[in-house]
Amino acid sequence: MSSSGQAPPVPSTPAPWRAPFLAHVTSMKSPTFVLSTLHPAPASEQIVPSIPVLPRARTCIYRGLWACLPPSSHNPAPQNPPVWESDLPTFTTDARMGKAGELVDTAGEVKPGGGQSSGGGGPVEAVWWVEGSGTQWRVRGTAWVLGPDVEGEAGRGVREALLARMRRRDAPQGGQKDGEEEEGEEDWSWSREVTAHFGNLSPGMRGSFRSPPPGTPIAVPPGEGLGVGLEVEDLQDEVARRNFRVVVIVPTEVDQVEYLDPKKPRRWVYIYRGRSWQAKESGGEVIGEWEKVEVWP
Repeated sequence: MSSSGQAPPVPSTPAPWRAPFLAHVTSMKSPTFVLSTLHPAPASEQIVPSIPVLPRARTCIYRGLWACLPPSSHNPAPQNPPVWESDLPTFTTDARMGKAGELVDTAGEVKPGGGQSSGGGGPVEAVWWVEGSGTQWRVRGTAWVLGPDVEGEAGRGVREALLARMRRRDAPQGGQKDGEEEEGEEDWSWSREVTAHFGNLSPGMRGSFRSPPPGTPIAVPPGEGLGVGLEVEDLQDEVARRNFRVVVIVPTEVDQVEYLDPKKPRRWVYIYRGRSWQAKESGGEVIGEWEKVEVWP
């Protein structure tokens, strides 16, 4: 695996919520969800002086689980070998949008340029409402931004955070030994995976990354090479790729509420425990690296 460093202590089994989540989300006509972030606010904008952040929410499109990119007939990008899989939801965004910088600037260490470089770790909450199954999925955790520099030093923290929650698709029960790199990993590339996400978008969606800077007045000239309604075929288009980002959510808690039977709603909370292997909630059940507990809706 290029630029990965030491192989991670990979999880040995899929998260217990993974299969029902995928079944529900892939059944949606459009897999949209609401993403909430924290926006660092200057003193003049703070609603409560003692709280230096403001909530921000917007609708995003789910793009699959990290390292498990859904196949697309219009994707001309080279694909990574099927070495890894994960339980980490992804979406794409423009580096010039507020959420990219928020994910970096609320991670505890403000970096110059915010979302212009790979980084992140800021807190997020993502909510899906799956009407057909009467189920709400709420995913809480941190989110990481991957850009053109993900293979370099700027992306080190991102790679470490994601590697810790990735696993080999053919890993034996019990997982891979710490420090051990197995066949095929050296051929897996972070930048290739980011490019594959870009290729998985339609030419019109790729062209959106050549739009004028989001939020700027339309009276301001957009700049050379920028415009609305453009289509991009070149996967290495300099302007579009400079703005394109993949964002990966690393869940720490997943909340599933089922309202299909209004007389008997049910709710389960899944809490990431890592390798503690010990239930901490009354009635909780440890499954792999997660604790599952049924609670009142």
